Parts: sequence; structure tokens; C-alpha cells
Amino acid sequence: MSASGSENWRPRTRAVRTGSRRSQYGEVSEAIFLTQGFVYDTAEDAEARFREAGPDEFIYARYGNPTVAMFEERIAALEGAEDAFATASGMAAVNGALVSMLRAGDHVVSSRALFGSCLYILEEVLPRCGVEVTLVDGTDLDQWRAAIRPDTRAVFFESISNPTLEVIDIAAVCEMAHEAGATVIVDNVFSTPVYSRAIELGADVVVYSATKHIDGQGRCLGGVILGSREFIRKTVEPYLKHTGGALSPFNAWVMLKGLETLDLRVRAQTEAAQSIARALEGHPKLSRVIYPHLESHPQQELARRQMEGGGTLFSVEIAGGQAEAFRALNALEIFIISNNLGDAKSIVTHPATTTHQRLPDEQKAELGITPGLVRVSIGLEDARDLLDDLRRGLDAV
Repeated sequence: MSASGSENWRPRTRAVRTGSRRSQYGEVSEAIFLTQGFVYDTAEDAEARFREAGPDEFIYARYGNPTVAMFEERIAALEGAEDAFATASGMAAVNGALVSMLRAGDHVVSSRALFGSCLYILEEVLPRCGVEVTLVDGTDLDQWRAAIRPDTRAVFFESISNPTLEVIDIAAVCEMAHEAGATVIVDNVFSTPVYSRAIELGADVVVYSATKHIDGQGRCLGGVILGSREFIRKTVEPYLKHTGGALSPFNAWVMLKGLETLDLRVRAQTEAAQSIARALEGHPKLSRVIYPHLESHPQQELARRQMEGGGTLFSVEIAGGQAEAFRALNALEIFIISNNLGDAKSIVTHPATTTHQRLPDEQKAELGITPGLVRVSIGLEDARDLLDDLRRGLDAV
């Protein structure tokens, strides 16, 4: 359980020490409770636990597990949320947060600049369930104001969009949504738990793909939904425990280990990302460099107000389109071509042909996902080597 006085601990301490449970053996590293079920001393004990399980009592791994509970408590303490429910993946978290609270006839407003799978949920899954969805330009507060209605049940957006790094004014959108009685759900992956202020700025629910920065080494899938205890236990938990989106105990243990070094990794990656993005500005082979804390970013002031750091990713647009972008990517020696992000290894992604491939060309153009756009996730290699590698790739254009 959380140590006495832990509410006064600073974030880095919370990320290492909160939520720990020790067995009778007094282990230093958290134990993996790799079990799908639990034993009761008597039939009466089983009956009582199924009627109402206590805070440290478990029934079935799909409902909860000691290792998973440690991760949930630790990430909730770090985020400043009352409670959390860990999920099998980041998309299970997005789906769980939205579908668990929505019914046929409800209305949702969302920014349209989203990860491809998030768009699938909003454009395909929710409408099949009778939910009306309105998509807006997330950076345009007038569009939010016009779209949010008295019957709007939920508002959803990525605090920093994938892959064009648009920054949403969290406080302003939350204020409008709350005036209509809507719940605000923020996908906060690019902001990371290190720089997150979403709950402080008014968000009701925050979701993460723990697969990204929280694991940070490309090992496991995982996700988490954070919010009020009532929302997590009365709305999210019943939906997820009956539909099977729970996080495995082993993956929860990996995420616990990831949280211990999260702050150190993300700060180092952010420092490198900003320095490399700044060094690439003005490169003759690039049409633009997109990084939230660069002066060239149209929402730089907002990004600095909402986030202490600009994050571990930037995007570049390579002049000449897809052919030249592929030429640059194929010439890289250190960067790997993949579709993950937030990893210790630096990764480049061509969104138009991978993560956002299914979108029609006109929708890609509307979102700024051009054939030359490349998303760059900075890892833990030496920033000088990474800059040299990117310049090597651009020399091939």
C-alpha cells in the first residue's frame, strides 16, 4: 500500500515508490502474481468476496490482480488521479473510456486530428452503436463552441495530435464541455505522464498507451484509464471486466519497472528531441519541422503554458513527397523504421503509408499528413549521432 505521507512526494518519488505491495518474503522488486484466480478459505469467504471485494482482495485476473493494482495505484499517484484501470493496450483504454459511458442517442465531439485507430472508433464503432460523432479542428475554439451541444455526453481529443503535433487548449475546451455537462476524455500519450497537466487543467479522464513511454523499451502492450474513483469503478470497471480488456500481470510488472525510470528517460529524450529539431530547422531538404516548443510552431505559447517540456517527438516534411521520404528513411543507419514511439531506440514512421494509411487522401491532406511527412521519435542514443544520421538520410534525398 502507499506509504504514509506519499501525497507530499514529488513525481519522481511517486513513480518509484507508490502502490507497492510486499509478500511475506519482503522482496525489493515488486512480485509478479502470475495467476488467473484466487483461493478462498471457505465457501462463505468466496460468497462474501463476490458480494463485495475489499480494497486488497481479488477474485479473478480479469477483474483485478495484485501486480496490476500496484501499477494502477502508482500511475494514478503520478498523474494526480483518484483511481485507474489498467488495460490490455492503449486502444483498449480509448475504447473502454468511451464505450463504457456512451449509449445510443448520445453525442460526442472530438478533434479530427487523431491516431488512425482512434479515428476508427469514432467514425466506425461508435456510430454503429447509435452514437452521433462530430469532428472538429481541435485548434479552433470556435469550432468546439459550435459543435458542443446541451446533449453532448463526451468530448475527446489528443492533447498533442498524432502525427502533426497540434496542441489543444485543454483548459478552454474543458470549460466549454463542462458548461454542457460533458465528460472530457484526453488521450495524453504525446504529453507523457512526466509533462501531463491534463487533470489540473480540467480533464475528467486521461488515457495512455503504456506501450509507449511508460514501458519505454518496446516490450509489452498496455494501457490505462485514469479519472475519479466513481468513474473508474462504477463505469469503466464493469465494462472492462466483462468484456476482457484487462492488463496481464506480467505486462503490469514491466510497466511498473518502466515507471521507475520514466522521468529520467523522458527528460533526456525531450532535451535531445528539441535540440535535434532546432538543428534541422531551415534544412534545404525540409519543407517544415514541427515541434511544440520551437518558436516556429503556431501554438508554441500554448504548448509552453501546458507542458514543461515539448515532448520526445517531432515531425518533418521532406520536400519531394513519398519517394524522397522513403529514400531518406532507407538511408538511415541508427533510426529504425517502425510504427511505435516513446522507445529507448529512435524510430521513424511514415504516417501516410502506415498508421494513417486507411484514410482517404483528401482526409490526410486535411489533417496535414502529406506524402513527405515523417514522424520522428527520439530515443536514448547520443543526440549528436542521431542528428548526424538524420542529416545522412537527408543527403540521400
